[in-house]
Parts: sequence; structure tokens; C-alpha cells
Amino acid sequence: METEQAVLILAALGQPTRLEVFRLLVRTDKPIAAGDVAAALNIPRNTMSSHLAVLSRAALIRGVRSGKNIFYSANLTRLRALTAYLVDGCCADQPGLCDPELSEIKNLSGS
Repeated sequence: METEQAVLILAALGQPTRLEVFRLLVRTDKPIAAGDVAAALNIPRNTMSSHLAVLSRAALIRGVRSGKNIFYSANLTRLRALTAYLVDGCCADQPGLCDPELSEIKNLSGS
């Protein structure tokens, strides 16, 4: 992951509504229609559309159109990549200084 990508992701999650949208999508086991996301968080649909667009541009969520609805899900691969980027070189590449936390993060991210 490049620095610009990490900044894009962090900026997308750095807004309270977008963070709540992402957290909602992480907690679900199936994609959710945009209107249902808006209703669950009590956010107007036109405002929600903007938030979903920002999260989509950061590749944190995926949208799949079905009829006139778009169903969204979290892109956990992208979140794992960000986590791996953030801890890359942690503890001056001396994993013993950061274990067991660093090993757990690397195992989750597949690094």
C-alpha cells in the first residue's frame, strides 16, 4: 500500500458518519441496501449517498447493483492492508519488542 492510499482510507474513516457506516457494514453478514444503511443510522438518503461514495472511492466498501438498489459490504481486505501498512517496520523490525500484538496483527492481515 502506498502512503496516498493510506491517507485516503484514513480520511474516509476520519468522519464520524462514515466511520459508523463502515462499522455497521463490518458487523453484518450480508450486503445492505443503501437505503437500509441510511435508515439504520438515521441519516438522510442524499447525505448517505455522499458518505457511501467517499467510502467506495477509498475502496473500503463494495457496492453491487440489484435492480434500482445498490447493496454495500465492507472490504475487509482493504482494512487488513491498511493495518499491515501502519505496523510495517514496527518496533524497528524487532518483533520481540511488540509481540504478541504485532504477530496477531500480521496473522490477521496475512502478512
